[in-house]
Amino acid sequence: MGRIASEAIIERLATWGVDTVFGIPGDGINGIMEGLRRHQEKVRFVLVHHEEAAAFMATGYAKATGKIGVCLATSGPGGIHLLNGLYDAKLDHMPVLAITGMQETSVLGTGYQQEVNLDKLFADVAEYDQMIYNPAQLPSVVDNAIRTAYARRGVAHLTVPNDIQVADADADPWAHVAPAASPIMLAVPKQPAEEDLRQVASLLADGKKIAILAGAGALHAREEVLDVAEALAAPVVKTLSGKAVVPDDSPFTTGGIGLLGTRPSEELMDEIDTLLMVGTNFPYTKHLPAAGKVRVAQIEADPARAGTRIPTEVPVVGDAKAALRALLPMLKPRTDTSFLEQCQEAMGKWRKKMAAQQSEQRSPIAPQFLVGVLDELAADDAVLTCDSGTIATWAARHWTIRGDRQFYLSGNLASMAPGMPYAIGIQHAFPGRQVIAFVGDGGFAMLMAERQRGVSPGRAAEIAARTVNKERARSGESATASRSSVSDISSARRGGLRSRSGAAGPTYAQLYNEARQRGIKGRSSMNKAQLKRALGR
Repeated sequence: MGRIASEAIIERLATWGVDTVFGIPGDGINGIMEGLRRHQEKVRFVLVHHEEAAAFMATGYAKATGKIGVCLATSGPGGIHLLNGLYDAKLDHMPVLAITGMQETSVLGTGYQQEVNLDKLFADVAEYDQMIYNPAQLPSVVDNAIRTAYARRGVAHLTVPNDIQVADADADPWAHVAPAASPIMLAVPKQPAEEDLRQVASLLADGKKIAILAGAGALHAREEVLDVAEALAAPVVKTLSGKAVVPDDSPFTTGGIGLLGTRPSEELMDEIDTLLMVGTNFPYTKHLPAAGKVRVAQIEADPARAGTRIPTEVPVVGDAKAALRALLPMLKPRTDTSFLEQCQEAMGKWRKKMAAQQSEQRSPIAPQFLVGVLDELAADDAVLTCDSGTIATWAARHWTIRGDRQFYLSGNLASMAPGMPYAIGIQHAFPGRQVIAFVGDGGFAMLMAERQRGVSPGRAAEIAARTVNKERARSGESATASRSSVSDISSARRGGLRSRSGAAGPTYAQLYNEARQRGIKGRSSMNKAQLKRALGR
């Protein structure tokens, strides 16, 4: 067999800098798997146990690297399983390419086995959605898909029928004029107009009590955010997805906002008269100042999102880092720091309250203690991924951003179960970096099979799965270790594989025993001292 159409797809992915594809083989993508086999030196295939995990891994990879994440699934049910992870990418504006199989073109429309019109099914989730009918479409549609995913910060989808996958790469049975394209993309202008920035500076100059709300769009602009905060004597409030914008011990931050935020952030939103929003499309408007109460300026990369959450007097379209860097010389440094000092005092009290919650003097073990131990022992460049739910509260408030630490979760979709797939995808991107998945019992149960990907030899992915009796947690009373307070903690440190597992209910005990049977080292953690020793190894 000569060069097949699937090779044109894989070769083009490699040209765009794609080095990893997450997925599961199936009869509907045998040709694409052959293309991957023939070019395995360029693009590696990471086998998963569930297609949803593949989409989450691709999304986590994109979040951590800024590069497009790629996932692969077979036709019909396989493609359907991708959707939850792809909606996570869509709602958090991450570039992800999904490739799916499709029945042979000769049987389409006949009700053939597993025939699902995946291009129609993916129409809502994808910014670019195309079936390939002719090898002559390649590699141009690959260029269009990737270019669109980057430009629109979203999902692209290509579905390829079986017969097209293995067709001669140069075949064109109808002698069409083949499209021509190049794997290039023009950079979006990042610098806002100077006049727009002067309007922002003028608005800020009139403010008495100013705050900055920073989101995921400012993750690359830490220095600039802190410089502007210092010039304005303004506290920095962070969205959960933007938790890593500035360090949590910075004198300028009051931490998070919303249900998982801090009281100082909540209180200052009632006091400010001016708000500068940077790189955020924070959806929970009830936690923002009432409409008309404050003057608002916003720096937003997407013009469609500017002013969508709160009436915005001066919207500015541009990159957060470039915009703040250009804005800084226009700002007059403030000498009145009384509002900032008030917020710092409130934040000091809040930090003491959080420290008390994670104290090892509490009995029985509290969930916050586990996160506190992780926070203490983890590297300063560690990456923490997290599931949605109660567990996200503990991570939001007790995982400290310091150094080059990062934090990722399903921001707007708030899906269960992305924590472990995120960690695995990110570990493939950064094999030498410490990556910790902080997942709840529910999310862990959904995709627990993927733990085999996380604890494969040579991988340093760490898993801390945590479960508590939910009714007792709601009432403020923590569950005891014997009541599944610590369900499963597996960790692999740099330089070698190690696993630590805490005894719990029968489900997790069975997992622990299975891990031991597979030769994975384990240790039971039933009290605070054992827990600290287990996580520290």
